Amino acid sequence: MQIRNIAIIAHVDHGKTTLTDALMKQNGGLSEEGVSMDSNALEKERGITIYSKNTSINYKNTKINIVDTPGHADFGSEVERVLRAIDCVLLLVDAVEGPMPQTRFVLKKSLELGLKPIVVINKIDKPAAEPHRVHDEVLELFFELGANEEQANFETVYAIGREGKAFKKLGDESADLSPLLDLILEKVEPASKDEGGKMSAQVFNLGYDNFLGRMAVARIYSGKISSGGNVFIKGNINGQEGVRKGKIVKLFSFEGIARKETQSASSGDIVLLAGIPDIYIGETICEDESVEALPHIAIDEPTLSLNFLVNDSPFAGREGKFVTSRQIKERLEKELEINVGLRVDFSPDQGTKGGPSFFKVYGRGELHVAILLENMRREGFEMQVSEPEVIFKENNGERSEPYEELVIDVPMESSGSVIEKIGKRRGIMKDMLEKERIARIIFDIPTRGLLGYRGEFIIDTKGEGIMSSRVTGFKEYAGEIRKREYGSMVSMVSGKAVAFSLANLQERGILYIEHGVEVYEGMVVGNVLKGEDMSVNPTKGKQLTNMRASGTDEAITLNPVFTLSIERGLEVMNKDEYLEITPKSVRLRKKYLTEVDRVKNKR
Repeated sequence: MQIRNIAIIAHVDHGKTTLTDALMKQNGGLSEEGVSMDSNALEKERGITIYSKNTSINYKNTKINIVDTPGHADFGSEVERVLRAIDCVLLLVDAVEGPMPQTRFVLKKSLELGLKPIVVINKIDKPAAEPHRVHDEVLELFFELGANEEQANFETVYAIGREGKAFKKLGDESADLSPLLDLILEKVEPASKDEGGKMSAQVFNLGYDNFLGRMAVARIYSGKISSGGNVFIKGNINGQEGVRKGKIVKLFSFEGIARKETQSASSGDIVLLAGIPDIYIGETICEDESVEALPHIAIDEPTLSLNFLVNDSPFAGREGKFVTSRQIKERLEKELEINVGLRVDFSPDQGTKGGPSFFKVYGRGELHVAILLENMRREGFEMQVSEPEVIFKENNGERSEPYEELVIDVPMESSGSVIEKIGKRRGIMKDMLEKERIARIIFDIPTRGLLGYRGEFIIDTKGEGIMSSRVTGFKEYAGEIRKREYGSMVSMVSGKAVAFSLANLQERGILYIEHGVEVYEGMVVGNVLKGEDMSVNPTKGKQLTNMRASGTDEAITLNPVFTLSIERGLEVMNKDEYLEITPKSVRLRKKYLTEVDRVKNKR
């Protein structure tokens, strides 16, 4: 049986997973209704792909291995290494939005690796779809990114992923995705090229199993790999190229979304193997030492860092099962097994002035870190984290910081306030286009300036704006950025919040808590429209006397509160605050709970 290896790449929400699901349903890969490639609970809730996944379908006696990749910039490292293991990419582009920042990022990586993409213009059934315009924009993008003549002469297929239909030309009739699959068989070279050679395979993804431990997803480039076989692993060991021995305990191939144990697999296939506990991405597995190591796979560097601490608030230990420093450390070590975009500094540090020990975690972006925190709280962990900070670099005495290309689509009436806000955050406008009263504005902005902006953006555009970004690299330090124009409302007492007090406080700013919520001294209960922090008493009730009864006054009306989620908390927190995260609650608090301590430690 011949093998074809492809990956589906696109900007977030352009329909990758929907198309993959449809391909599998039509070719026996998904038998149950309602099952999807996005199997993780967070992926289902948010409607985004977080982890790249392998699947396969059989079509006309050919096995097609498909890798579904994430579209969000924070998970770009997932996409990059997948591209090294496949022979062709399907570049999905929305027929209305056209190429977006992540489209540019994933396409650039594909072209650099010499891949020849097949372009799929998806969602052509949308009322505002303009497939011809989008085709021209994609062609422009190919030339802009330095595509050679062969790459720029790409094949185009039109699709309605939701209905599971593909069309070779606009106006054609089609009942399924066979026009796309036929094109894959025609244009993608078979992966099996060197079945008789010495075995060599390269790891491009990692998995974890509670019984088998760390597992590797690898592409076999030559020869045959067998279960129970002894192998050599060539790779980077503590910064040095080295060779070590290992044994493959179990071998699995992919059938649909399931993995199937197999005794052997041949050149061109993608397999999952267990038995090498210290395997890492980019390492070469070979049958003897004479086989040359395959080119190393580089992984994008993190752009921000934050501290994970043991929760020491007055409510510590009420909701969490895992609350100690040792348990948090073990969980982070387990995460490092598979989350290659993450780095953790475990060097023991007692913090400042004898505070709790912490671990410094480095990630690719706010969403990347928020997903880890959300997974940990659902598993029963309790902790607190500091404000995310951008990672700076020193080069020949010059300070540099990460920059991002930011693309914003907003109604024309909101564009002024957006441009003004981003200007204050050191963003430089590079381009602006207007179409049907929608402005597309492209900025170059330091990552530091983008941190904490998404919440403001939603308010400024009344929820009608779309923003997306991609890291473009390190550039010269942009100078000081003043992002917050409001202070925190800090509780100066412990107790239960009452409606009477909250009704007065809501006139001063935005509340994070509702009536009846328990608060403690030093907890942040809201923000103040003026720039300074304000100490408040949210537990103070109405003074009742025999002259005035509680029932004779007008009813108290409370505005809807700004409910803190992990992402919102990371956005609105200040330098002198921690975000307390437990299985049931997300709270903001001051590092020093009493006002006396805060004044004493103010620098």
